[in-house]
Parts: sequence; C-alpha cells; structure tokens
Amino acid sequence: MRIERHFTTSGQDPLEGVAFAPRDSRIVNPDGSVVFEASGVRMPADWSQVAVDIMAQKYFRKTGVANVLSSVAEDGVPEWLWRSVPAEGSDDSGGEIDARQVFGRLAGTWAYWGWKHGYFDAEEDARAFHDELVLMMATQRAAPNSPQWFNTGLHWAYGITGPSQGHSYFDPEFGAVRQSTSAYERPQPHACFIQSVADDLVNEGGIMDLWTREARIFKYGSGTGSNFSKIRGENEFLSGGGKSSGLMSFLKIGDRAAGAIKSGGTTRRAAKMVIVDVDHPDIEEFIDWKVAEEQKVAALVAGSRVIRRRLTAVLAATEGGLDPASNRPLRRAIARARRDGVPDGCVQRVLQLAEADEAPIDLREFDTDWQGEAYQTVSGQNANNSVRVSADFLEAVEQDREWTLYRRVDGEPSKTVRARDLWDRIARAAWQSADPGMQYDTTINEWHTSPAGGPIRGSNPCSEYMFLDDTACNLASLNLLRFHDEESGKIDVEAFEHATRLWTIVLEISVLMAQYPSPVIAQLSHEYRTLGLGYANLGALLMQQGVPYDSPEALAQTGGFSALLTGVSYATSAEIAAELGPFPAWEPNREAMLRVIRNHRRAAYDTAAED
Repeated sequence: MRIERHFTTSGQDPLEGVAFAPRDSRIVNPDGSVVFEASGVRMPADWSQVAVDIMAQKYFRKTGVANVLSSVAEDGVPEWLWRSVPAEGSDDSGGEIDARQVFGRLAGTWAYWGWKHGYFDAEEDARAFHDELVLMMATQRAAPNSPQWFNTGLHWAYGITGPSQGHSYFDPEFGAVRQSTSAYERPQPHACFIQSVADDLVNEGGIMDLWTREARIFKYGSGTGSNFSKIRGENEFLSGGGKSSGLMSFLKIGDRAAGAIKSGGTTRRAAKMVIVDVDHPDIEEFIDWKVAEEQKVAALVAGSRVIRRRLTAVLAATEGGLDPASNRPLRRAIARARRDGVPDGCVQRVLQLAEADEAPIDLREFDTDWQGEAYQTVSGQNANNSVRVSADFLEAVEQDREWTLYRRVDGEPSKTVRARDLWDRIARAAWQSADPGMQYDTTINEWHTSPAGGPIRGSNPCSEYMFLDDTACNLASLNLLRFHDEESGKIDVEAFEHATRLWTIVLEISVLMAQYPSPVIAQLSHEYRTLGLGYANLGALLMQQGVPYDSPEALAQTGGFSALLTGVSYATSAEIAAELGPFPAWEPNREAMLRVIRNHRRAAYDTAAED
C-alpha cells in the first residue's frame, strides 16, 4: 500500500516542530495520601496536566526498560525497524521517562508488523506510516485504546518478554492457532472482548473457565462482556440430581473475581459487561440486583453512623454506674440504642469494656464513596448490567400482553409475567441504580454484517462493539477538535480522511500481531478481523463552534463525521482486501455485508424508506 504524508515531511524528524518540556505528575487521594508521583518526565509542552498524569501514571512502562539497548538484525527488515534487546551488562530496572519513548514503541511496532506482512509497497511508505502516527499521537490528533499503550512495543522496543499467560495467536504462516510463548512478543492490544459461556460448571467454555479467561483479559488492561442466558435458572434440575442454585449465584462469583483484579496493573478497575435475555427465568432478580445492593450500602452507611452515635452515648452514660436499674441515663441510652436497631451484642460489648476499664471499641463509619469499603462489601459493583430485549418483547409492552420466561434446559415455560410490569421494573431499577441498560436484539441483528457466523448475542463493557461471541475488537479515536480550524470555522476534511485511513490500517495490523485469551478468540478474530475506529471530543467541538449540542446542526455534523469515518474505513478495508485478500469469513457474509453498507449509505443520504 502507498502511504502519503499529510502532517510530516520526508527526511525530517516527525516531532521536529513539537516542543517537549519536563513536567511533574502527582496524584493524591482526597485524604492527602499520594497515589502516584513522578518528577521531570518529558511530555509535549502543550499537553494538559490531566494528559500528563494519564501518560505518566497509566501508560509509561515502570520497569524492564534497559539503559542500553542493542538492535537485533533481521533479514528483509529495514535497519530502523529492527527490534531491540537489553545490551549485555545493561541495567533493565528502569522505566519510561519520556513520551517520545511511548510514541516510538507504538508506531515502530505497527510499522514493523506491517512491513513483515506486506502492508507497504516500499520502505518509504513504512517510514511515512511511522512518522505520521508518531506526530498524530504527540499532537493528540488520535490515540489507540489503552491496552495498546500498556502492552504494544514492549518486546519490540525493549526486549521485554515475560512468561506466557496462556494466550493464543493465529500464525498466518502455518494457517493455525498456536500457543503464545511469551507475554509481550505478541501483545494483547485489544480493549474489547465478547466471550461465550456455556451452561457447564468446570469444563472448557463453561462458567469457571470464563473467570480464568476474564482474568487474562483484565490483567492486560482490557474489558469483556458475555451473555449469560444459557445458564440455567434457580431450581432447574441438574443432570446428576438436585437443583441449580441459579444464575445469580454464579454472577456474584464473577463479580468478586473481577473486583480483585486491577486492569493493566493500574488502579483502574476491571471492565466487565453482564447481559441476560429478557426471557430468562431469573431475569427479575437480575434486574433488581444492583438496587438491592445499593440498599445494603445505604444501610451500612446509615447504620454505622447510628451505631456510633448510640454506643458512644451508652459508653458516656456508664460514668454514672454500670447498672441500668440504678443509672437512669444509661437505661435511657440503652433503650434508645435498641429502638434504633442497635444489636444487643454491640451494647453488651460496650458495657463489658467499660467494666474492664478497657479502651472503647473502634466504631467505624462507612461512606458512599464508590471506591470505599461499603461498596466493596456488596456484590454487583464490578460490571455493567444489561437486559437484552427483542422486538417481540417491546410489542408485548406496547400491547400490554403477558410475557413468558423459559427454562434453559428443556425450553419449557417457567413463569408468565405482565410485560409492562417487567418493563417498569427495568425502568425503576435503572432510575435507582443506573443499571440495567438495554440492548435491542432485533435491531442489532438487522445491522449484523456477518450473520453466517451466528447471531449477535452480546457486547463489550461499553457496548460500542457488538458482534459474534468469542471475538475481539481493537479501538482507536480521532480527536475532532484537532481537525477544526477555529479561525475559519472549517473542518480539515482531507486531514480527517487521511487519519481515518492510517488508523484503519493500524487496527488491521493490530489484529495480525495480537495474542488472545483463548484459542477460539484467536481463530475468530483472524477470520473476521473486526476493528473499532471512532472519534472523540464532539461536545468540545460543538462548544467551540457555538453550536447547541442537540440542535439540528449538531446532529447533521455528527452524522457527517460518522458517515465520512465509516465510509473511508470501509474503503480502506476494501483497499487492503484488494492487496492482501479479504477476511476469511467474507464470502459467506458477502451479501449481508453489502446490504449493511447500502443501509449506511441510505442513512447518510437520507434516502426515503420506500427506496
């Protein structure tokens, strides 16, 4: 492929016109304790403090970066793309201290893999690709998803390997999935995964196996979603006799496992999506899950304050004696504590401590900080929950019909409810706890580009990626504000199209170089090669233009950006297919793919429905 330059000049350092300066990063908790601190790290001079903090705390590699590196010669690869390893006798205990190291390892890795697999016509195309990407990242025109920042290039730039964590990759040379031999030679650059889960406890593809696969994903900074509707409901019969404990008992295990893992080794929580179909027999309990847990948090917060206030009063009243019969203030304090629900055991312990003249009991108070102990104590706090609804269900709501819930094992009816009651239950729960969300199954599958591979049943945690189970998606975003000329008020359409094409190629190369948490995800990601390119800062752009956010003009601009980005990305995909071949699952999905693209075109041109 030919790669033109738009932002850089051949033969010049791509960052020649970008000023860098030493910056300090210090992040503190509300109580003043220091979470992270780094001094004198070099960043683009015009970056905000927030951007500096994110790069320094989240994306800089903290260890394993040798102070002296040596290149590893490789036949057929230009010298500037040779990977590096620690030189003999070097100190590899250091970390990244300059944003240019990060930009270089990302762009260099993408160019390296692209060169090795024939994505560029000539070396100058690979160099232009590298330089344009470095500049776009440094000037905040575009950015990949977080796992790219975390993982990509650590092996290529620094020779960091690490023991294999059970990942798999598709080897195009042998046409088969293989086990990874290290943690970083092939990075985990994908942010988004959709994983299947079978109604099986311990075997591969089952419930406990999913927690292991999720852990691999969370460890390297990514997120995953699953539709759990295949798991049998509470009291459904088990094959060996007895009855199932139900879907919710297993969801709580997965929730606790996710909460114990910090994505990418940072302070960021694991990202997880839990989806349940609206006809599952346990759907009502699932809908109310977070509502009930929020009530527990409220009880912990209010109860801890009441207990502290009442027991402090009991302790103070013991100054007049320990016998309530003769100590009226003590008798009154105990009565008030009991009236407010303070357990007798707590009151008794305070009296015993007073009698022994011991230090007063430590009476802890909880608060509603989402990172505090109260929320960590309850379940359901480590995932986004969504109910998957069909057009049939929505029609049942509209027509006030009854709705049947079905057992998972034999498919027989489990319970019949009023559709509107279920709808209202979802609305009330979302109002009280912000969950569950809604996924519109019928509409989603009407826009499915690859239905020959099966229906779309789930999504990633943020729901922008909806595709087949056991697939992955790599994300990147273009910063709309950087393509807007504030003086003229115009959008640099040529630059936007150029950036869209290059980042589509980045994401395509990332599919090639990646490792995946299971063999089936490695296989299907090779077969479908899904990618997710989007844009950011739409709100800031509209504010800069003085355009109301929900105005017709704003909606028109949004539609224009979306159509242009989608069209250029698909055109780039076709360009890649012309040179390297289409994705392996193209032929059985050809008509569906072209139908969806026609639908996009009709939407962009506001074609009448009858046409």
